[in-house]
Amino acid sequence: MIYLKTEEEIELMRNSNILASRTLGEIAKWIEPGVTTGKLNYIAETFIRDHSGVPGFLNYKGFPKSICTSVNEEVIHGIPSDNPLQEGDIVSVDCGVLLNGFFGDTAYTFEIGTIKPEIKKLLVTTKEALYKGIAEAIEGKRLGDIGYAIQKHCEEQGFSVVREMVGHGVGRELHEDPSVANYGRRGNGSKLASGMVIAIEPMINYGKKDIVQETDGWTIRTTDKSVSAHFEHTVVIRKKEAEILSSFKFIEEVLNLQS
Repeated sequence: MIYLKTEEEIELMRNSNILASRTLGEIAKWIEPGVTTGKLNYIAETFIRDHSGVPGFLNYKGFPKSICTSVNEEVIHGIPSDNPLQEGDIVSVDCGVLLNGFFGDTAYTFEIGTIKPEIKKLLVTTKEALYKGIAEAIEGKRLGDIGYAIQKHCEEQGFSVVREMVGHGVGRELHEDPSVANYGRRGNGSKLASGMVIAIEPMINYGKKDIVQETDGWTIRTTDKSVSAHFEHTVVIRKKEAEILSSFKFIEEVLNLQS
């Protein structure tokens, strides 16, 4: 069942997504070699609660932390720990927030210090693919148009698209219908309608597309141990262009000041 949101509900979702986005902006201040993902989790949970939100991931289907931190070959659902991040690592930080009855959901892959140029290319390509997918998220298009745009861009650059893990609808539940794959054929899949709210989140591997779940029951990593990038926005389907409810501006303001 796909639920179309009213303008009042969309406004509430904008607030929850901005809080999730601001949380990632707060995390950006602490991203450096030596910081642990557990410390980032503490910062995120504190910030969310201090701003009247509830961490959307904490205890969701048993997940033990407030954010997902997926390092290097970890694709998604990495569990924050006491392991410090190292120079040259990348880490995807995925943040969900529940505020006023609605969820916000966004993710960004951070560079730790200086990363290899080929890994930088993966991050740039994945982020570009996110916006290419968003450009297809308009009324009358189909889900396959989003997936096709993402897949085409990433595969043209020599990277591979994870098949099993996908984007999703967002609303009063963290994960709602429809599933939003990062691959597909133009003109295929459910038709997009104004008022649909979906999370588009390319998960793109440097090497092969295959993934495996670790023994912790959560962490998904690449089978060939190649690194993986992940960017996510929550968007509303509109008639002329998608409206992005989350934002990377809080992250990028911090990163630009540091550069």
